[in-house]
Parts: sequence; structure tokens; C-alpha cells
Amino acid sequence: MTIHWCGTGLSSVPGLRRMIEAGHKVVVWNRTVEKAREAVGDLTQDIRPYSLEALTAVLQPGDLAISMLPADQHVGIAKACLAKGAHFVSSSYIAPEMRALDAAFREKGLCSVNEVGLDPGIDHLMAHDLVARYRASAAYDAKNVLSFTSYCGGVPKIANPFRYKFSWSPLGVLKALRSPSRSLRNFSELRVNRPWDAITAYDAPLPTPESFEVYPNRDSYPFMQDYRFDPDWTVKDFVRGTIRLNGWAEAWGPVFREIETLEGPAGDARLAEMAAQFWAENSYDEGEPDRVVLFVSLKAERDGRAVWHEEWAMDAWGDARGTAMARLVSVPVSFAVESVLAREIPAGVHAAPHDPKLIDKWMGQIRSLAQYLERVDHVAGR
Repeated sequence: MTIHWCGTGLSSVPGLRRMIEAGHKVVVWNRTVEKAREAVGDLTQDIRPYSLEALTAVLQPGDLAISMLPADQHVGIAKACLAKGAHFVSSSYIAPEMRALDAAFREKGLCSVNEVGLDPGIDHLMAHDLVARYRASAAYDAKNVLSFTSYCGGVPKIANPFRYKFSWSPLGVLKALRSPSRSLRNFSELRVNRPWDAITAYDAPLPTPESFEVYPNRDSYPFMQDYRFDPDWTVKDFVRGTIRLNGWAEAWGPVFREIETLEGPAGDARLAEMAAQFWAENSYDEGEPDRVVLFVSLKAERDGRAVWHEEWAMDAWGDARGTAMARLVSVPVSFAVESVLAREIPAGVHAAPHDPKLIDKWMGQIRSLAQYLERVDHVAGR
């Protein structure tokens, strides 16, 4: 059985190194062999130039392929795994084309495990844990009014005037600002075309309390089903979103105003210009620590009073091990690989696991990746 790890980009290396150091048989694939060699050449010499054809040619039944390549590559690799009887793992959201492979993976007794990075990934584990704990609590009542929020973001550990720093091309961040979102706020559907129209404050339960700015992203609605909310529950708020340092909205005001005016090819060209400028002015320096914060909260109210309210809080930053982002994206991917090989995850296309034992196991290991990770009970005050 061979593990084929495809892609050695910025968020990939700690998990890959963990796999090799654990003694697994790993073949490393990357478009640029030299870059892969810089990342793991001290641990392995089995580094090959990536192409889907080359990977497919060597896949064997029982192998496992991990795609840490751009998201548009995942389905092609997953289909190759199906054809060759291999398992598949990625950290990315499950695209409709991947979801469509579920029956084929089940039929062959194979796994396609996705959404097992940071966000999506660790946030799912936290949400599954909170929902299960709430259901099992004495406060549980189908008539309670529920509020769920999940906010994640990478921010600079050492704040700069721009209130943000880039570890890779800013173009993705800028394009995301043009993406609409859909969430549930105060019992009503909230559709937002521009994130900056929905920025709110968020007081985080860190050892030193800190306030952030948050806004919804993507479509939060499908995750009510993924997180196993009962259809008859009364849900007041359900928001999955992005978190930024306080002052971000003000610092980025001119950026927002310009993005509003951009249209067509000329707009795309200007966006690329802005990205190049931001990269020159606000990228991380060599060895500068990044920071990742993640807060997932579930609150149940009865007659306007909180009867149950727990929240996972995580704060992590770059250290001698490298960036927090790379650790928290790629090391959970390696947990998923080990769980597939241990047959702890059933066949089919899945996101992060719901199994409480697996969640406890993964969260126990994630604790060592972050400088702070706690589940806070707001009602009990601890």
C-alpha cells in the first residue's frame, strides 16, 4: 500500500512530513520536483513530477492519493482512484462533481474524504461535537431557539496598518470579496453580494478577551443538514464566515470602494494589478509568524434566556514548526489518511467525520498544533 501525496505548496508540508516521519510508504508528487525537494528532500528521495497520467499509471488497488493541488484537479484524481481501486483524500469543499461519485465509491468499498483541513475541516469537527453535546444535554428541547456561528480566518500575528498580510497571491482574497453569501440572521435569510455590507463585531472568549470583525461567506444553509440540525428545530442564526482583525473594514475601505466599480476584462486586469501591489506591500516577511483563529459556537435559548451555550475557541500562530496555517490545514489531512487506512471511515464521499470517538481522537491531536484550544461553557462560566 502506497500513499501518493500530490502537491507540496505552502499549506501542504507539515502533514506530508508527518506521514513520511511516521514510516508510511509515501510517493511525493509535485509539478516542480525541485520545490518538493526543498520541502521534504531531507526525508525522502521518492519525489516525482506530477501529471494525472503519471499518477494513474502507478496507482494500485488499496493505495491512497491525497490532492493538495488546486481544487479543479481533485475530481480527476478521484476518478483515477476509482478506476484503480484506490482511496482519495483532499482538504477542499466537496464539489457537486465529487458528490456525484458517492455511489461509485460506495460500490467499490472505497473512500473519498474531503473537507478535512482547517476550514473546512476542524470547524466541522467542532460543530459536530457541539451539536452532539447539546442533544445529549439536560437542556435539550426541540422547542429551544438556536444560534450557531462559525468564524475562521488567517490574520497577522503582528498587526500591520492594513490589518492583513498575504502568504500567497492576494488575487484569491480579492476575488472572494466579490462572492455573494447566504446565511440565516435573526430568523431571516440574509443574502449579501458584498461582504463588507454585513460586517459585525465578534467578542472572542480567548484568555485575553479580544474583539474581531466577522462577515458571512459562501452559502451557510447546506451546513444545517451537514451538522444534523433537525428540520423542526427553531433556528434564529446560522452563519459560517470569515474573521478579521479589528480595524480591517476601515483599512480596506478604499479597496471595497474600488472593487465595487470593477467590471469585465478591464476590471479583472485592475484586480490583478491591485493583487501585485498588495503582495509587494503586505506579504509576510521570511520567518514572520502568522496567526489562525477559529471560533465555533452553539447557543440554545428558552424564553429569551440561554439554557445551553458552548463554544470552541482556537488561537494558533507560527513558530519554529512553521506557519500555523500550514500545520492546521495539512496535519488534519494526515489524520484522515490514517483513519481511512485504519478503516475508521466508511466507503463513499464524505466530509470531516461525525463519529464522536474519531472527533475526540483528532481534536486531542489538534490540541498540540495550536497554542490555545478550549471548549468554553458560557452558561456554567468556564
